[in-house]
Amino acid sequence: MPVDYKKIEKTLYLPKTAPSIIDVPEMTFIAVDGKGNPNTVAEYKTAMEIIYGLSYSIKMSKMGNSVPEGYFEYVVPPLEGFWWSQDGGMVDYSDKDSFCWTSMIRQPEFVSLQVFEKAKISLAKKKPGLDLSKSRLIKVAEGLCVQVMHIGPYDDEPTTIAVMERYAVDNGYVIDISDTRRHHEIYLSDPRKVASDKLKTIIRHPIK
Repeated sequence: MPVDYKKIEKTLYLPKTAPSIIDVPEMTFIAVDGKGNPNTVAEYKTAMEIIYGLSYSIKMSKMGNSVPEGYFEYVVPPLEGFWWSQDGGMVDYSDKDSFCWTSMIRQPEFVSLQVFEKAKISLAKKKPGLDLSKSRLIKVAEGLCVQVMHIGPYDDEPTTIAVMERYAVDNGYVIDISDTRRHHEIYLSDPRKVASDKLKTIIRHPIK
């Protein structure tokens, strides 16, 4: 059976609607940075094309002449994003135009820089109009975090965040959002197919 990280790493991808503390290990991602309202700016749509395009190019690389060393069957993990405001602080949900973001998708352990570069070459042939120079392969070790499953519209997240952060403080931690540790969201639902009141989004904040 294909490896599905959502099923085998439930502490990372299936938190409860009550907050919990987690130590997040290092993982590899394909990422694209950008600014602006994700609902309106073309830059965000382009980022999605790049991230998904490269992720599926790697997944389907098994069909090519050169299968990556260590390749195994897997389910492409969900979309994730780090979010912050232009002044470097927490996002302001009332001013989405001020959003800065890093959108990303986790990659399997066999994905090296060489595998990534080959995927870029493959995708460039299929979609020559995409500026793949915007993409990068990164490793992220978030470390100690508080997280929660938010169910409902994205605009309702501040209420869930307040509960999550209070839980962290009540348990002796300090919220540690900075220019290197960000507000983090993992999207388990497709908003094109799921009603807004049923959207499932993991929200994660760094703590110390």
